Amino acid sequence: MERKVEISILLDIYSSLLTKKQFEFLDDYYNKDLSLSEIAENENITRQAVRDNLKKGECKLFEYEEKLGIMKKTIMQEEKISVILSEITKITDKMEDREIANVLEDVKNKLNCLV
Repeated sequence: MERKVEISILLDIYSSLLTKKQFEFLDDYYNKDLSLSEIAENENITRQAVRDNLKKGECKLFEYEEKLGIMKKTIMQEEKISVILSEITKITDKMEDREIANVLEDVKNKLNCLV
């Protein structure tokens, strides 16, 4: 997974555990695509101060993920659901009993909502 995408996902998951400034800097940089210079200008600080805050925030996000593993668990769950959906599709494509096919289709729709 690309690092920017990974940090953006981690930010969504763990944002409430960061300081307000860490969240704002990370959100501006990764989600709003502002440059270090733009963030520094908006905050009236140096680019280096922005970079330092970003690095600290990133480290915190990766620490939280290492300890709690929410993103990893979510990705694993989505992969398992995709496999189940694939298997259900194989079954329903070969089914002749409409009642069973309807039940499987209902299960498939419910699983799709989880992905």
